[in-house]
Amino acid sequence: MWRISRRQFLRGGLGGIALLALPQGCGSSGSEGGTDADVAIVGAGLAGLIAARDLRAAGAQVIVLEARDRVGGRTLNQDIGGGKVVEMGGQWVGPIEGPVVQSEMLALARDLGVETFKTYNEGDALDYRHGVLSPYSALPVATASAYIETLKAITTLDRLSQSIPLGAPWTAPEADAFDASTVESWILENVELDDARDLLRLAVEGVFAAGAGEVSFLDFLASSRGSGSFLIDIGTEGGAQDSRFVGGSQLLSQRLAERLAPVVRLQSPVTSIVQDAEGVTVAGERFSVRTRRAIVAMPPVLANRIDYSPPLPGLRDGLGQAMPMGATIKAQCVYDEPFWRRDGLNGQVTSDAGPVKSTFDNSPPDGVPGVLLSFIDAADARLWGGRSADDRRAAVIDNMVRYFGPRAASPIAYVEKVWLEDPWSRGSYAFFTPGALTVYGPTLAAPVGRLHWAGSETSLLWPGYMEGAVRSGQRAAEEVLMAL
Repeated sequence: MWRISRRQFLRGGLGGIALLALPQGCGSSGSEGGTDADVAIVGAGLAGLIAARDLRAAGAQVIVLEARDRVGGRTLNQDIGGGKVVEMGGQWVGPIEGPVVQSEMLALARDLGVETFKTYNEGDALDYRHGVLSPYSALPVATASAYIETLKAITTLDRLSQSIPLGAPWTAPEADAFDASTVESWILENVELDDARDLLRLAVEGVFAAGAGEVSFLDFLASSRGSGSFLIDIGTEGGAQDSRFVGGSQLLSQRLAERLAPVVRLQSPVTSIVQDAEGVTVAGERFSVRTRRAIVAMPPVLANRIDYSPPLPGLRDGLGQAMPMGATIKAQCVYDEPFWRRDGLNGQVTSDAGPVKSTFDNSPPDGVPGVLLSFIDAADARLWGGRSADDRRAAVIDNMVRYFGPRAASPIAYVEKVWLEDPWSRGSYAFFTPGALTVYGPTLAAPVGRLHWAGSETSLLWPGYMEGAVRSGQRAAEEVLMAL
């Protein structure tokens, strides 16, 4: 079924994990030849933790430095009582079967003993358009002609994406032309009906948390190529939103960290990285560690906040300026039961009126309590992120009533996460602005001396997804092991 993709996006307590913050004065003085570990890893999201796991398995000594007071990066579980959680960040895994699967995430879940369950997808979805609420089971368009044009556009986009070289989109024959334009430009040139245009724009916002006019068309095609197709990106059953993790997606990082303890050091933001002929000194306000190599597992815009000596090459520094973070607010209304299911609805909404333009049934595996997940993306997220929490709550609940009726007016709980305001994330998914991918793309994963880069954005396959994060950690660990 049609679904506005969230890149499985874009937390909660750490349970009983015994992770250590670096004490005052921890680490060597950085004297020549002395090391505290073989590798320092900056960031304890999935990418950093996977890199640490693989390096440890190969016999390397590692230190993982995390600025937050928790692991998981852009995955976050939120306790809603009764031992149940909802996901405030990345959450979906899929496809889980077929020719294009998220194999590494599924393998990781099996290894960690984390089960999956299907995203609730039974019954009709709803489309709110031009003030009219209509059920649908395929594409949310008002007319047959708009339905046909939308399908044609998606098919064309998928065909174009298959012409993009995997992992090297800047080498495509039309790379310069594609990169010079936006997805919005392509929509205006190739799609005539307003309803079809609006639906495609909404899909782009869901995939990138940015407007169609902000995203390089080449980046859009490269992203679709990396996940198999745009149709997979926007799909629920059999698509990128196929399934969820029992216990929430952050549980994967928590269990990885349990295995790695005590080398994961929380509340340890890195402020400087110094390279010399013998090694790397990675330091923060209260610590300094000496290693042979370092992996920075952060989005480029955040990695740029670290002070590097010697300075990063100009193109690598420019990457962080040309690859901003998309804006997402995840808001969730909790009800005694998923009452919409009795009405034959699956909880999914697409809308032309905000701030909530898409929703999901995000209830726990047993369906109790009922949870409606709301997404506020792109320009709407920037606008509403600056308003008060009370104003956002009122607006979200008002939208739930618009879509699901008066029973949605009184949730028993409301939780939200404004990712743009998170100082260690500053958004959900990184994307390339027009003209940037052909210039800066080759630097995305290229090592700089003893520095290596990880993070979902650097992955050849499934960039922007948790699958991409895992793959990037594996790739960075391989690079470091070869260098060591």
